[in-house]
Amino acid sequence: MKLDDFPQEIQARLMPAHAGRMAYRCLGCSARFGIERLLYVCPECGQVLLIEDQDFERLKATPGRLWRRVFDYRKMLTLTALKGIYRYHEFIGPVIPLDAALYLGEGHTPVVRANAPLRGEVGLDFYFKNDGQNPSASFKDRGMASAFSYIHTLIRQGTLSEVLAVCASTGDTSAAAALYGAYLKPRIKSAVLLPHKKVTPQQLSQPLGSGAMVFEIPGVFDDCMKVVEALSEDYPVALLNSKNAWRILGQESYAYEIAQDFEYDVGPLAVVVPIGNAGNITAILSGFLKFFEAGVITALPKIVGVQSEHADPVYRYYLEPDPAKRRFTPVTVRPSVAQAAMIGNPVSMPRVVHLADRYNQTAGRQRVFFAAVAEQEIMDWQLTANRNGHVACTHGGETLAGLMAARRRGMVDGGDIAVLDSTAHALKFSGFQEMYFENRFPADFEITPNPALVNRPVYIHPADLSRVPAPGKPLGGKEFQRFVQRTAEDIAGRLDLNKTPC
Repeated sequence: MKLDDFPQEIQARLMPAHAGRMAYRCLGCSARFGIERLLYVCPECGQVLLIEDQDFERLKATPGRLWRRVFDYRKMLTLTALKGIYRYHEFIGPVIPLDAALYLGEGHTPVVRANAPLRGEVGLDFYFKNDGQNPSASFKDRGMASAFSYIHTLIRQGTLSEVLAVCASTGDTSAAAALYGAYLKPRIKSAVLLPHKKVTPQQLSQPLGSGAMVFEIPGVFDDCMKVVEALSEDYPVALLNSKNAWRILGQESYAYEIAQDFEYDVGPLAVVVPIGNAGNITAILSGFLKFFEAGVITALPKIVGVQSEHADPVYRYYLEPDPAKRRFTPVTVRPSVAQAAMIGNPVSMPRVVHLADRYNQTAGRQRVFFAAVAEQEIMDWQLTANRNGHVACTHGGETLAGLMAARRRGMVDGGDIAVLDSTAHALKFSGFQEMYFENRFPADFEITPNPALVNRPVYIHPADLSRVPAPGKPLGGKEFQRFVQRTAEDIAGRLDLNKTPC
């Protein structure tokens, strides 16, 4: 649609005009810093940062009803910059010029309702939001679109010239960073650090295919992260892990999309999110808070953060009911099929504490909950979901297992509508499905296949056929007809089919 075709009230607001005044704010000492340079931690106390719009009160001056209409009408625009996360430009990155905003197809991923049998098994209505439909096949693209759009803005302003972007990764972050960095070549080069033999072959192939420099180091993600932090402290590099507050801004779009998908009626929702480095849950908390404070939504949904028992430092922190007695302690991770969440010392933990407290206070009651689930539950529920028409990754299995745990503990009830975050495409983790079907999990995963969920291919070669087709060696005539007939009969017998009457 052309601008003239929109209602008069909307025309002036369709193209974002709010420039904003954004600043880094330290969660430790509350100091504020300008955004003219890239910062990852507070220069004064070393704590993590949030980015705040100092003109946010201006957004509140627009009625929530009008914001809803603006976002809904923006769906109809063909302008590339507003197709992705920047449909919500005023809330995510108002200082980013639209012609500097990146769009590679990220955002607005499908929300798919569970079928009736699965809803019946779980005991409530729920949906998967499939972030595996993002361009690098994970939710990390939301944050990278924001982080690289800001880097692109600094390059265009002349603040930066050439940039070496670095990140530690369990697979998805490296894929997203390499993809978005490649789009801005030659001004940006990418280097990623991966724990040796701790990412799937599919995940390893992605940054390699995008041309990034890939370094594998001994240990786990937490070890890679420490090396990246050392690089960012001592060398002129752009850090792209969730320590980067611009990443968090982009990932807030997940909350905005859910609000829009459910026509801004989010009070009945329970949004279930897996936790690794804890950037995503903090972004989702922040996004819903912003929409609530601006009147776009009138209630805050429940948020349930889920961790595997093999990497559960956030869950353990909240086991202590008295906030004054809580102390964060990193954990030593054990092998997990929720590979991207296999992090024992999440860098965004201070953001979790700050935003969860603020979220509950704003709601006037507890609306943020945490659950831990067994590896067995993760795999069993992932396979169950996919047997019911979903494309859930292992982290989608983790959220479904977490929903069940939340139901058992009374955090979620049958009247809630759950939205489950499936953070990546299932094919990235297909190796775990294969290990499950073939019963090849090492003992430390603590997973035993359920025979009812195991599925293996059946090779059909009728014993009475001496010759069968092969590449470059086709059969012909009666011999081929016999092959087709006997193979069909064998398959029909295995399927317990009876011949159609003549």
